[in-house]
Amino acid sequence: MELQVGSILEGKVTSITKFGAFVALDNGKSGLVHISEIANTFVNDVHDYLQEGQAVKVLVLSTENGKVNLSIKRTLPRPERPARSPRPSGSHPAGTSRPVAQARPAARAQQPLPPSGDQSFEDKLKQFLSSSEGKMADLNRSLDGRRGGGRRRR
Repeated sequence: MELQVGSILEGKVTSITKFGAFVALDNGKSGLVHISEIANTFVNDVHDYLQEGQAVKVLVLSTENGKVNLSIKRTLPRPERPARSPRPSGSHPAGTSRPVAQARPAARAQQPLPPSGDQSFEDKLKQFLSSSEGKMADLNRSLDGRRGGGRRRR
């Protein structure tokens, strides 16, 4: 029986390496579950998640040149992403007590934004570019004033 990409099979972990685990499938074939396909979280050590001889459910990702690529995490339910809570105004993005600079000219004040879940990637990118360009312009103006690059006094 040929393995079908996208099929979910039962297997047994035969060996564990630093880059993943080899799993023997019921049809006599074996495949590799790469470390990035073991769990929905960051996996530093495969031994924290799997043991040799453990029965696992795997999804067939690809079968190329006799190599079978498998995934355990794609058979698991997707974890829900936690809702992002808005940062309190005046707080530093890294969570320190240093206040965020609030000097933004009124002419460039932006419209209130809808929640990030309602924006497409392109809208978010446009918003980021606009904000970035404004910050760069402010920075350049500030640097020109410090360097004396503006009008000369008589």
